[in-house]
Amino acid sequence: MDRLQLLLVGFPILLFFSDVVNLFSASPRPPPPKLSSSRLHHHHHHHHPQQPPNAHHQIPDFPTDSQSPQIGGLGYGTRVDLKFCASCSYKGTAMTLKKMLEVSFPGIDVVLSNYPPAFPKRVLSKVVPVLQIGVIAVITAGDQIFPRLGMVPPPWYYTLRANRFGSMASVWLLGNFLQSSLQSSGAFEVYCDGALVFSKLQEQRFPSEYELKDLIAKRLPDSSFGSNPGRVVL
Repeated sequence: MDRLQLLLVGFPILLFFSDVVNLFSASPRPPPPKLSSSRLHHHHHHHHPQQPPNAHHQIPDFPTDSQSPQIGGLGYGTRVDLKFCASCSYKGTAMTLKKMLEVSFPGIDVVLSNYPPAFPKRVLSKVVPVLQIGVIAVITAGDQIFPRLGMVPPPWYYTLRANRFGSMASVWLLGNFLQSSLQSSGAFEVYCDGALVFSKLQEQRFPSEYELKDLIAKRLPDSSFGSNPGRVVL
């Protein structure tokens, strides 16, 4: 029983510290500023393409296009960031809008990434699994834990202990639901060259394809329509 208690106490502590390390290990950075058309042309001929600064924060299971942006296309030199809640099943909508933008504006760079919840919610979402395991440990070995702490088992302990398996299942399901809610940001934010052009958090809705196409078209520089000195006619 002593080994079981050590496992029940040590395992949630290990999970907690692991989550804390992951929580503070990296923070997302904003999209890079847009370069002018002349600098884009010079950069294309004299430097290799560099990885975006927030590329390692993108969701890994998104398919990426191995081809480089179409030089001289309508959207060449423009970057659109679609940041959305990865745990809210918004991936299908994001992929649809990404394909629409790439077809409407050839050469445009569309990046999909996760929009994390607020920092307090992220912290609480890491605490919930520890509390789950702690409560289950109390239900399982409370008759040994409370005397070691010099405490008399409270009445609620006997209530939970009377239906041990039902109580543990309820704690596990409730904890999973709470953790899922804390990890959801409900966001679908669209940035064009670092500027916010649509926010689901503000509008409380998704953008339509025509609406998003119009918003991005208004943000395209004049150089994309024919005055770009680096434009190549294909």
